[in-house]
Amino acid sequence: MQRWRGLEDIPEDWGRSVVTIGSYDGVHRGHQLIIGRAVARARELGVPAVVVTFDPHPSEVVRPGSHPPLLATHQRRAELMAGLGVDAVLILPFTAEFSRLTPADFVVKVLVDKLHARVVVEGPNFRFGHKAAGNVAFLRELGTTYDYEVEVIDLYERGAAGGGEPFSSTLTRRLVAEGDVTGAMEVLGRPHRVEGVVVRGAQRGRELGFPTANLETPPHTAIPADGVYAGWLTAQGEAMPAAISVGTNPQFDGTERTVEAYAIDRVGLDLYGLHVEVDFLAYLRGQEKFDSIEALLERMAADVKRARELVEEHGSR
Repeated sequence: MQRWRGLEDIPEDWGRSVVTIGSYDGVHRGHQLIIGRAVARARELGVPAVVVTFDPHPSEVVRPGSHPPLLATHQRRAELMAGLGVDAVLILPFTAEFSRLTPADFVVKVLVDKLHARVVVEGPNFRFGHKAAGNVAFLRELGTTYDYEVEVIDLYERGAAGGGEPFSSTLTRRLVAEGDVTGAMEVLGRPHRVEGVVVRGAQRGRELGFPTANLETPPHTAIPADGVYAGWLTAQGEAMPAAISVGTNPQFDGTERTVEAYAIDRVGLDLYGLHVEVDFLAYLRGQEKFDSIEALLERMAADVKRARELVEEHGSR
């Protein structure tokens, strides 16, 4: 799959294509419907399927300080999109200047002049251009002038998550923030992932017999609510069952919020400096401060046992 950052990266000889545009944070099951349809149309027409997305999130430019927690890095989104059959991802730097493009200018500069769109596939509430003035009806109207068609896909799948709310990135962020990683998994179609580089922490876990990988996460990462979770720690392509702790470590009067993962039944791991992924399968309990270290160790052992059981019940990641 090709990855372009900016319009100038698109090959000059790029031909017609099927395009879908959006932030697509999380590439959840609703997103998968739209992207999947774009890929299907591209295969029917014998042209490439292209996803157009933005960095940073448009809200950060339009309303500074409002950047939402991110469910997936751009690298992760690209991997997920490649798995859906996407041929190219265009990441447009979202600047103040870019935000002022009228809907018509956006269509001409991006869809017509550069991507030569044959079909544009979107959800019913798609908005674009300055002050989000463009909508699906306007996009379709311009298509009659610039020789592309617009296909609208209802992306609003529902399930038990969020009490039956339509699946969305907003719902997923809320579920993650509440610690409902099971609900988030239903929306995403896979466990929520947090990734980062392993850095040295206080090393108390090592002293207690439960050495953990302490993650330094990218800015704006959507991190689950404080608590203990079952899941996986993946390093260098190997997924290992894990007990995961999120929070400030109240047992030792900590103040810095961290994500730490203990690889169950693994001895002698040296992960410092490595980029790793942590996938959240299930919430076990909230953070607690115990009366003694012995009580803490007893509870940690129980957490590890339960995490092992849940991962085994779920099967491979």
